[in-house]
Amino acid sequence: MLRPGDVVHVGPEASVQFSGDRALTFRIIRVDPRATYDGWIWLEGYVLDATGTALQRRRIFVREVGLRRGQPGAGNS
Repeated sequence: MLRPGDVVHVGPEASVQFSGDRALTFRIIRVDPRATYDGWIWLEGYVLDATGTALQRRRIFVREVGLRRGQPGAGNS
């Protein structure tokens, strides 16, 4: 189960929009509890750079099973 503070790698397994150089490392600040398509979730959080510094706040729609646990400073790919 994902929680605020978790860091995940978001790549093409989570959504095709995050393929190639669009993959990112993401620190979750909110998991939207509302029901959506089976297996998909809305996440709010921050895109992190290679040092774990927050660059941009975003809201993303992804397949939960496609997310990989990451660590701050793990990079954007």
